[in-house]
Amino acid sequence: MLTKYPKASLLVLTIGLGTLLNPLNSSMIAVAVTRIQEEFTLTFADASWLISIFYLASAAGQPVMGKLSDMFGAKRLFMSGLLIVAVASILAPFSPNFPTLLACRALQAIGSSTLFPSGMSMVRTHITKRQAQSLAVLSIFSTTSAAFGPSIGGFLIASWNWPAIFFINFPFVILSFTLALFILPGGEKGKVELKRIDFTGILLFIVTISALILFLLSLENKINYITLMICVIGFIVFYVLETRKKDPFIDVTSLRKNTNVTLVYIQFVLINLVYYCYFFGLPAFLQQELHYSVGTTGVIMLSLAGASVFTAPIAGRLIDRAGSKLPLVIGAIILLIGTTLLLTFRESSPLFWLITIMIIIGFSSGFNNISTQTALYEHVNKEDTGAASGLLQLSRYLGAILSSSLLGLVFTTNISFEQLHLIAYICIAFCLFLVGLSLRLPKKNPR
Repeated sequence: MLTKYPKASLLVLTIGLGTLLNPLNSSMIAVAVTRIQEEFTLTFADASWLISIFYLASAAGQPVMGKLSDMFGAKRLFMSGLLIVAVASILAPFSPNFPTLLACRALQAIGSSTLFPSGMSMVRTHITKRQAQSLAVLSIFSTTSAAFGPSIGGFLIASWNWPAIFFINFPFVILSFTLALFILPGGEKGKVELKRIDFTGILLFIVTISALILFLLSLENKINYITLMICVIGFIVFYVLETRKKDPFIDVTSLRKNTNVTLVYIQFVLINLVYYCYFFGLPAFLQQELHYSVGTTGVIMLSLAGASVFTAPIAGRLIDRAGSKLPLVIGAIILLIGTTLLLTFRESSPLFWLITIMIIIGFSSGFNNISTQTALYEHVNKEDTGAASGLLQLSRYLGAILSSSLLGLVFTTNISFEQLHLIAYICIAFCLFLVGLSLRLPKKNPR
């Protein structure tokens, strides 16, 4: 029993089955990109939009859905999100063209983005005793589904084809929805205040980030300066408008005043940019250059995604004793070492050496994720925790979006050792910057 709430354990299970859908679907696509690329005759740059569109929709969707949850009731939004995921998952396999598939991915992201904020709202409201224990259990659902996503996706695609990664959602959706009907507390009477949602800011954010992605992808051929101009103008207008909003999509005024918090967000963007370059890039490399099957690729990817499970507890103990700075520095250095070692993997190298490098990179993730989150909370007021957590998620999405753009820029017609090493060289520069940001972070909250 987690608390006095009579159905607390089942409540956590119900929410966990729903919230795992977002990380599961964002990670399974890693091993499916190559197969979908062949199916629709795409370049890797085109196929990389399967990654970008999901994170872009998630980045815009989570803050909106969090506010809608307060207005219409957490249970209603949770169950609506499950239905949206179900609709997107049944339509996606029958997509007649790639744009339709992208639309289904966006819809899937919006639906799954509804589940986390509404689920957290119910946990914080109805589980008041040992709440941290409940949150830890929910964290296991999300981290495990993200870690095993490539392996699950590889098995499904090897057994059938890429549509299987959409159909696998239905057991989770059906079970979570059925439990939600009877377990989740309802009866909330929210106040509908759509003016609280910064639709203008969200639209400008989507336009600006989309223009940035299009500009980056144009660097390989004819540079599209129009998209660059749209990106710059969009950023300026977004910044000006957000400073004047009472309830902005992103509180840029607070970010400007709190330098430490702003740099933590930048650091998390870079951490995820580097990590997802490998998370999404290596499956394509393993299939297209090393000619491993999609099933074998999924198993190999477990060495990268699953390694963080072993270092996260170590990072937690270090944080308890010395604060967030030391494990954050360690994580950045390990990521730099793993990225540098990737340059030593060549045509004559055994697969075991690549797996070893992937494990090292995976170790860094265990340090970086929990340390960055702790570093953020050390430099924000308790009453701002919710907003700060939302921006941290946004930083993760931005890093993933930029990684897919970088991969689309480097992995053009074919994926070779030379291109993999180019990615590593670029990521080394980011890693050096990460080490510098980690070293400059104050040891304790200066307030």
